[in-house]
Amino acid sequence: MVGSPPAITIKKLSADLYADKRTGEVKEFQHHDSRAGDKASVSQSLRKLRDLINANLENPETALWVTLTYRENMTDPARLYEDYRRFWLRFKYYLNKQNHPPAEYIIAAEPQGRGAWHLHCLFLFPEKPPFIPNSDMARIWGHGFTKTQSLEKIGNPGLYLTAYLGNMGLEESVNSGTFQATRLAESKSKKKAIVKGARLSLYPSAFNLYRFSRGIQRPEIWQTTEREAQAEISGMPLTYEKTISITDEGGTIRNIINYRTYIRTPAESDTTTDNKTKNAEISREAH
Repeated sequence: MVGSPPAITIKKLSADLYADKRTGEVKEFQHHDSRAGDKASVSQSLRKLRDLINANLENPETALWVTLTYRENMTDPARLYEDYRRFWLRFKYYLNKQNHPPAEYIIAAEPQGRGAWHLHCLFLFPEKPPFIPNSDMARIWGHGFTKTQSLEKIGNPGLYLTAYLGNMGLEESVNSGTFQATRLAESKSKKKAIVKGARLSLYPSAFNLYRFSRGIQRPEIWQTTEREAQAEISGMPLTYEKTISITDEGGTIRNIINYRTYIRTPAESDTTTDNKTKNAEISREAH
């Protein structure tokens, strides 16, 4: 249920200054030299990527998750996507030559603490993907090492995959200078110490951290009531939930936003109908 938005309390005066309507003070905007300085923006991109993956991957058994790495310490993000473009052309040729079905892709770049780049590739097939030897994948890539993994039994693949792009292992975080003790947690998948969100500061300015092929469908977004949303996702398992509060400068809560992700299981899916991942986003005015 969406309530009335809070009153706007600032007025932009220039690219550098704004006025606080409540006090009449003129203040300076806090500019960031790069997108890395605005972690909220990177987090928002990861949330969009998570929804994009879940909207296109109802059955994780139809996907391959491939990580592409470099032999050398490759630090050029522009080269990363150009190398992938050429890899994709070779990969499509390989699939066709081997009589394998065509695939769509969603790719996301991951910066390393030492400055190098990895590329995570989600290849989506119309049915169970073909077996591709890692030696063939590495040869097609041609720049270093590859690792292919299955996503079977992953309940929320979007959340699972995007966690790699935001979080960082403790040792890497310490070495890169992004460690903050208050954000230390334990990885459920590998039982090792991780620093949540430590990788967000490594993304360069105005960097598009993910891309996808033409056949990928974007999530449908619509506004509805809590009652209607609950009816729409009835019977689907809840795989992710987060609640945030928005406060003013005085600490008063102005709004509460609850994010929930429900995913239709493969057994419940009907391939002849429109089956989408349901993402319920409920915003309400706090009293």
